[in-house]
Amino acid sequence: MSPHTIRVMTADDHPIVRAGLAAVIGEESDLTFVGEAGDGAQAVALFRAERPDVTLMDLRMPVLDGVGAIRAIRSEFPDARIVALTTYEGDTDIHRALEAGAVGYLLKDMLPTDVIDAIRAVHRGQRVIPPVVAGRLAEYTPRVELTEREREVLEYVARGFSNKDIARAIGRTDETVKIHLKSVFAKLGAADRTEAVTVALQRGIIHLD
Repeated sequence: MSPHTIRVMTADDHPIVRAGLAAVIGEESDLTFVGEAGDGAQAVALFRAERPDVTLMDLRMPVLDGVGAIRAIRSEFPDARIVALTTYEGDTDIHRALEAGAVGYLLKDMLPTDVIDAIRAVHRGQRVIPPVVAGRLAEYTPRVELTEREREVLEYVARGFSNKDIARAIGRTDETVKIHLKSVFAKLGAADRTEAVTVALQRGIIHLD
C-alpha cells in the first residue's frame, strides 16, 4: 500500500451495499478500503480504530443513526471528513447531516464514478454537494422547523392514530393535539392530515422506516 493512498471506511446496514462500495474502492489505485460498519455505533468504534481519511456514512442505520454517528465522530475528531451516502433526499435530512458535520451528501443512485470523485474531492478539503442535492435545498427555502412534539404528533398521524389515540400516547389532551396539528399544518402549508404527512415524508421531516 502506498503511503499516499486515501484510506476509506464505510458504514451501512446493508451488506450488499458495503460489499459493492468495497469493490469499487478496491479498484482504485489511490484508494485503500480500511473497514466497514453495519450500524452507527460500530462506525464510531471503527473510526477510532482506523482513523480513515474519508468515511462514507449511511443515514438510516440501527443502534445509532448516521446523523448521530457523524455528530459523535466529529465531536471527538473535528477534522474527520465524512460524506453522507443515503437514499434520503429530503431537504431536512440534508440539513441534519450537514449540521452534524458531514462535508458531502450523495444519493445512492449516483454513479460509482461520482462516489469515487467525491472521495477524492473531500480528501482535498472540498465540500461535495451535487446539483441534485443543492437543488433540493433551494427548492425548500426558507426551512421549516417543527418542534420535537410536533414531529412526534405527526409521526403518530402517519401511523394512522386518531387525535384521541395520540393524546393518550403522549399524555396530553385532545385539544392539545389539535393545537399541535394546527401549527404543523400552518408550517407545512398543508390543508389536512394527509397532505401534512405527504409533505413531511417528501421532505424527510419524518420517516416511516
